[in-house]
Amino acid sequence: MMEKTSKIYVAGHRGMVGSAIVRELQRQGYVNIITRTHKELDLTRQDAVEAFFAQEKPEYVFLAAAKVGGIIANQNALADFMYQNMILEMNVIHAAWQNGCKKLEFLGSSCIYPRMAPQPMQESCLLTSELEKTNEAYALAKISGLKYCEFLNRQYGTDYISVMPTNLYGPNDNYHPEHSHVLPALIRRFHEAKESGAESVTCWGDGSPLREFLYVDDLANLCVFLMNHYSGNETVNAGTGKELTIKQLTELVANVVGYKGRIEWDTTRPNGTPRKLLDVSKATALGWTYKTELEDGIRLAYEDFLHNPIRAER
Repeated sequence: MMEKTSKIYVAGHRGMVGSAIVRELQRQGYVNIITRTHKELDLTRQDAVEAFFAQEKPEYVFLAAAKVGGIIANQNALADFMYQNMILEMNVIHAAWQNGCKKLEFLGSSCIYPRMAPQPMQESCLLTSELEKTNEAYALAKISGLKYCEFLNRQYGTDYISVMPTNLYGPNDNYHPEHSHVLPALIRRFHEAKESGAESVTCWGDGSPLREFLYVDDLANLCVFLMNHYSGNETVNAGTGKELTIKQLTELVANVVGYKGRIEWDTTRPNGTPRKLLDVSKATALGWTYKTELEDGIRLAYEDFLHNPIRAER
């Protein structure tokens, strides 16, 4: 269990997940939270990471730093996604082990699971068949991180755990037109269509893929919960256990934003993975459940988008 005065390092505190973890730690009364901006500490530089850990000696680490993006970004920068994610996570995990960190929590992604995994996806389906090609590089990097945590546990008796979230959204999301994930991308597109009076909005694919979405503050609550209440080599899925089609999602976002025009579909564009639903029975059995329903969460995310215009230009 973390003490309220324990030294806690949140890697990636400016990102959507990291900032939510900082908010949750502060909400629960933790008072010794360490952060570093990318300018202050480049996590891809091993010497810098080792010097930071040797000096600060954090007792607990939440590893939420990552290079992330949607389908286009992943397809266009395969090498960048693999290298940057793999090297930063290896640097942080290795330095944590070298400096006697009590516990580390590694944040992955549900894209680590096979493209055609049985649904809902259990933690045990990892590496049972091939990955979705559109984000293979990112998935391989994340699998390497969680496996390194597992191998350190097995070889050296560390207490390093991994959490695999479903699709996330919420405050501090990235609304870039080409580099964002589906939900923030839809918020921006419908908002701009409403503002310009556009008669229609064209979305990718046919709207049939099924997706699950978790509000990022709910994930942060689970992350702190697991740091205090879970130890084990198997990852823990983080989600709601509920899904909807991309078509239903677009209609929901359009409704929240207030866009009244037509929604059209470009079926020449890729759908991505047909279905991605996590089995969240492990988190449930540990005593945790999500709190924010999707429509309520989208309203909160849209408020964040409206009040953080700089996010839209990132």
